[in-house]
Amino acid sequence: MIELAFLLLLGGLGPVLLAEALLARYEVLAYAAGWRTPASTLPADVPYARGADPDRPPDAYLVYLDGIGKRRFRDTRDGGQLVKALIAGAPELRVLGQVLPYSPLADPLADRPLWTWLRRHLGLLLFLHNVMQIFIAADHRYRPLYNRAVGTQIAAQLRLAGYRPDSGIPVVLLSYSGGAQVATGAVDELWSRLRSPLWLITLGGFHNGANDITHAQHLYRLTSAGDWIERVGTWIFPQRWRLLRRSGWNRADRAGKITVHPLDPATHIGPRSYISPDARLPDGRSHLDRTTDTVIALIRARHSATTGRSRPAE
Repeated sequence: MIELAFLLLLGGLGPVLLAEALLARYEVLAYAAGWRTPASTLPADVPYARGADPDRPPDAYLVYLDGIGKRRFRDTRDGGQLVKALIAGAPELRVLGQVLPYSPLADPLADRPLWTWLRRHLGLLLFLHNVMQIFIAADHRYRPLYNRAVGTQIAAQLRLAGYRPDSGIPVVLLSYSGGAQVATGAVDELWSRLRSPLWLITLGGFHNGANDITHAQHLYRLTSAGDWIERVGTWIFPQRWRLLRRSGWNRADRAGKITVHPLDPATHIGPRSYISPDARLPDGRSHLDRTTDTVIALIRARHSATTGRSRPAE
């Protein structure tokens, strides 16, 4: 009976996975063919950035690339708690939380009529769609196109948020989970379009290590021994293995561009995740508080080292 149930499950998921694999390619191929370009306008109630006064240059622009739960312009993974905490804790930053890492054309998945119906009846498909997009972004056949499309989307959103190319203001790409695949892939296009100092912060980053991050000044890897999902990424992608010395990841590592910051005992997801407001550390802070404090401290330290100016204690 168990074997029959397992076969039925596989029989049901097989066609779904095949359909998702085909659908996930559609956007990047439509972009490559010139049929569509990444959208840049946002709904009227979604700001292009929040935080620092738009009339004064911020210390940095921070772009948050969410994990696979991201389905619309608004922050969905944690109700926007991490973005809100960063804005509250670092008012000197201009923060963009609306970028869609899993849609090269910046087309919100949850707002499409068919997917609205599926969300009500088969929510798992939304999850599978974004998972498939990560693997499309990692596939050597589609990766250059995917990187260019999403890099174009991020650059457009930054310009609309007030960023001026050649201004020298740093752009920080903060990515969660699979957002790291997109963040590392967007580096070349962002450098080409904005010529900005680029800093990367990955939080439980799940990526294949193939993208060239030469134009990024540094990458901070926030991780935990309890994060088995990130660890799987280091196993299944050969470009993350030390043996492949010429991969983008290993070249950056040898150049001293990667710094690891442990956030033990956090997990990737669940009640003890990096962004949990309930899980507590011995010092009384929540996991969300510590992650926020760490991200802000890294940005401020980098800014201070670059400009020679440190911010006063708050």
